[in-house]
Amino acid sequence: MIASLIAEKLTCVRGDRPIFADLSFQVAAGEALVVEGANGAGKTSLLRLIAGFLTPASGGLVLNTDKGAIADGEERGRHVGWLGHHDAVKPQMDVGEQLEFFARLYGTGGDVRPVLERVGIARQRELPCRYLSAGQKKRLGLARLLMSGRGLWLLDEPFAALDTAGRALAADLMRAHCATGGMVIAATHDPLGLEARSLKLEAA
Repeated sequence: MIASLIAEKLTCVRGDRPIFADLSFQVAAGEALVVEGANGAGKTSLLRLIAGFLTPASGGLVLNTDKGAIADGEERGRHVGWLGHHDAVKPQMDVGEQLEFFARLYGTGGDVRPVLERVGIARQRELPCRYLSAGQKKRLGLARLLMSGRGLWLLDEPFAALDTAGRALAADLMRAHCATGGMVIAATHDPLGLEARSLKLEAA
């Protein structure tokens, strides 16, 4: 179980360009944090730092869990459920096969049908992913989050491509995740639809 995420004086540099500097914040289990800022302020870069995809130029990130503190980016990533701009689906696989693949990858196993029903695409279970709409692909991404069993959800524009019902679903899933001790950090220009603290990024 995760307990908290602590960032201290993070600085992010991409190429030779500083994105943000001396950024500190803390998020506890059961909380949601909205990362705000103009385009180019570093919202996606911050999520990638937390996930361990990038290494900060300076500062540190520590994920506290019931098994101890984790400072290593790769190890921290084992606790992360990621939903980014790319849909991460194989067009030749059908929806059920795709979700079963991720269930095996995450080691969670189990029947994927209840999860597909939860996100509203059970009827598309045998449909090849190349025929899914952008909104259906985002719903499949939400299903992947549920199957991941990961405590820390990092979401980059989670409402993109979703209609009104899909946005309400995403908010419900985030709310339920936090209610069970999970943590949500979302970069978005839209209201999150649940109680959340905000973190405003200013370009360096």
